[in-house]
Amino acid sequence: MSVMGEPSFANWAAQRATGFGGNLTVVDNVPPEMLHMVDAYWYQYAPLNPLWHGILGFMVGVLGFISIIGNGMVMYIFTSTRALRTPSNLLVINLAFSDFLMMLTMSPPMVINCYYETWVLGPFFCELYGMFGSLFGCGSIWTMVFIAMDRYNVIVKGLSATPLTKKTALLRVLIIWAMSVGWTIAPIFGWNRYVPEGNMTACGTDYLSKDVVSRSYIFVYSVFVYFLPLLIIIYSYWFIVQAVCAHEKNMREQAKKMNVASLRSSEASQTSAECKLAKIALMTISLWFMAWTPYLVTNYSGILTNSKITPLATIWCSLFAKANAVYNPIVYGISHPKYRQALQKKFPSLVCNAAPADDTTSQASGVTNVTAEDKSAA
Repeated sequence: MSVMGEPSFANWAAQRATGFGGNLTVVDNVPPEMLHMVDAYWYQYAPLNPLWHGILGFMVGVLGFISIIGNGMVMYIFTSTRALRTPSNLLVINLAFSDFLMMLTMSPPMVINCYYETWVLGPFFCELYGMFGSLFGCGSIWTMVFIAMDRYNVIVKGLSATPLTKKTALLRVLIIWAMSVGWTIAPIFGWNRYVPEGNMTACGTDYLSKDVVSRSYIFVYSVFVYFLPLLIIIYSYWFIVQAVCAHEKNMREQAKKMNVASLRSSEASQTSAECKLAKIALMTISLWFMAWTPYLVTNYSGILTNSKITPLATIWCSLFAKANAVYNPIVYGISHPKYRQALQKKFPSLVCNAAPADDTTSQASGVTNVTAEDKSAA
């Protein structure tokens, strides 16, 4: 439906038949009080087919439902299970908390706006929407960085590493949110701004203004919230996989000298720790690229080039970034065997295959436990 509540598909079809809407643009349905926030760039595009609004609204609604339920379960299980209340898992809980709030604040407003086919919540909520999306996105990204750094510290440094305490973990959580708030309130005070984008159903940073202030924010923000975190995660997992591969090689050589097939039980040797860890590392980095790179490309295209950024492409790139809140519970929660055991106990109907009774080692962070057992066996 349109803002006025009239059926819009028939109107759109008629306009399309007479020359794709005549002089109508994607901005025409925007309320008058919002027009000062809309960049002149968007006036060149005709209104989207209402079917796209329906598809986008449905997609963001489904993603929001999955993310809110999934991250809510991760928070509940990690906080209510004694064995999972460890300092390292405080970071996992923080990630779930950030992703939970991300879709709680992003999904319902966008569903409403897709229904009305434009932004109908006013200028203040547009700024708030853009700020929340940036805040929780930044919080999730830097939480993933600290998780990678913690695993690097435990697995690569091993016994020489300084153990993560609850106090240190809480301090890192505080640093994450302090950085996130600092970056995301900057546009509110004039360093860039939050504006409607794409098909006018969502708001984000202004990547179309060519002034130095707007461009500088996009550049600096992308360095500290995309490139630097990505490099840290790649660096951490690269050395983690290397360390585990080296250990596995030593274990195989030692087993060969002792004339045994393996120093581990047959169950543990079915899937090597290096393979498990490599898969999780690859999944982490791949999902990072899938989620955030399209939106980064959109931002850079806006401030650097004159290439056409269509409303439909823009909003889909934004949706990909929001979808990261759905991936994280799977990567950081369900890949944890103790989490699966707790999930089976609390929600048995959601578990297809029961985890082994003694499967108490995290695939991602529990490699050090395997290492310690191997060394004691040696």
